[in-house]
Amino acid sequence: MSLRVLFTNHQMAGRGGTQMWIRDIAGALVARGHRPVVWSPQLGASADDVRALGVPVIDDLQKLAEPPDLIHGHHRLETAAVLAHFPGVPALFVCHGWLPWQEQPPVLPRIRRYLAVDRLRRERLVAENGIPPERVAILPNFVDLRRLPEASLRPSRPRRALLYSNRTDDASWVAAVRAACRRNGLAAPAVVGAAAGNAVDDPGRLFSEHDLVFARGRSALEAMATGATVVLCDVEGSGPRVTPANFAELADLNFGVGALRLPHDGARLAAAIAGYDAEEAAAVARLVRQHGSLELAVERLLALYRDLLDEPCASEPGAAAAEEGRAIARLLTDLSRTIDHARDARLTALERELASLRSTRAFRMRERWLRSPLRRLFERPPTTPTAG
Repeated sequence: MSLRVLFTNHQMAGRGGTQMWIRDIAGALVARGHRPVVWSPQLGASADDVRALGVPVIDDLQKLAEPPDLIHGHHRLETAAVLAHFPGVPALFVCHGWLPWQEQPPVLPRIRRYLAVDRLRRERLVAENGIPPERVAILPNFVDLRRLPEASLRPSRPRRALLYSNRTDDASWVAAVRAACRRNGLAAPAVVGAAAGNAVDDPGRLFSEHDLVFARGRSALEAMATGATVVLCDVEGSGPRVTPANFAELADLNFGVGALRLPHDGARLAAAIAGYDAEEAAAVARLVRQHGSLELAVERLLALYRDLLDEPCASEPGAAAAEEGRAIARLLTDLSRTIDHARDARLTALERELASLRSTRAFRMRERWLRSPLRRLFERPPTTPTAG
């Protein structure tokens, strides 16, 4: 049966993790005869990427004249908005993030399944938000092998290193990686990502041209699939070099923040580089291609869709509507608290910044100058506009 699946996302302008996730899944669904649609209040480059695959992308729910069979939600408010617009349509929600408030799951009765990309995100759903464990499943991240070069065996000693991250504006951890490379006789790694001003839309070719890659999450998985040796590292911290022995454990953590438990220590990173083994990296590439492909992810997702749609509604229509109204009221109350907290945190940060500025010599000199009667001697008198 062909399904109309409506995806939601906070924005489809940049090319981040959830945007690329939707692009790949929606494209695979179209190839299997399904009819996905993507809705987001903000459209841009990633929306164009998805539309190029034959998937409609909208920023106004009124434009979707045919209601979906299923809502596939990303992000708290966007998922709730679509559920309110299409009453009676069942949904699932995917949690991709550990910290962002947008990834906080909306607890609404029509969301019958919650997916997490790894064990840590499952903890957010079950341990912080009270989602019953039987309604939560883990759907690990994946790679679209069609977008990546074939895996190649790298040289016995690494020649080129790459640091791939969108958050390289924190110079301390980048310096630690550079120091670790120097200790192993490697040239400084190329630094690529949004903060470096040279973001790459599809980095598969870039990964295939480097023997050693410092990355995390989806990027790490893609680099492994090309045969590169990957050391998990990003602004949050560093982790181990990925090997066949630790692959399953790290995959459970999505090769992400849960695996970045250690500080950016140059000596420890240097030891991870020193263990470089091209044959070992080739074995890791085989594991990614066997167990982390887009095709396997889509098969599992479709099975979840079928189970969700086959599940009978637990409440009568009137009772279900009342329950959903109460759930939305709780969500809006939580949102109010979130906004207040964010505002208070921002005000506190600004107060600290201002206090820091006031302690500087330049600020004190400016204050004295503003109070000085001599200042008026250097100010231009206001000009009177002439009639013309």
